[in-house]
Amino acid sequence: MTSTPHHDGTTGEPEPFRLREAGAADAAAITAVFLASRGAALPYLPRLYSDEETLGFFEHVVLPSSTVWVAEQGEPARIVGFAALDKTVLDHLYLHPDVRRRGIGTALLETVKRASPEELSLHCFQRNTDARAFYERHGFTAGEFNDGSRNEENEPDVTYHWTAR
Repeated sequence: MTSTPHHDGTTGEPEPFRLREAGAADAAAITAVFLASRGAALPYLPRLYSDEETLGFFEHVVLPSSTVWVAEQGEPARIVGFAALDKTVLDHLYLHPDVRRRGIGTALLETVKRASPEELSLHCFQRNTDARAFYERHGFTAGEFNDGSRNEENEPDVTYHWTAR
């Protein structure tokens, strides 16, 4: 077995992670992951809200109205990813840029699928080819393509669907 380099320069197995349901106290860490992820993976998106407004969105909208899971690593635990499910819609799945491609996104998605075992849908920006490939690898199919008129960023997106087989 070969060792893979880590973001900190060491080699070895990826650091283990844990999933748990999020609580109100996780809002700041979730916001930090969201901002870092979008900044790294989606630099073309306009910043429509301040960091404080984004925190308020997660505190007062996402966490109270959705089921949210976080992935955490290390001691003390650091939140490195999260997923938010609103009924059968996966509203958010974001990873901190330094933990991508380590199975964390897959574990979060599998948790969401268990919570909505019949069907899921989500919107993904068309230019986010990494995310689109991820969802397609996990059995989602592209449905409606939109010109961006249904999202705040006015960025063309696509609706993905997954149904239990």
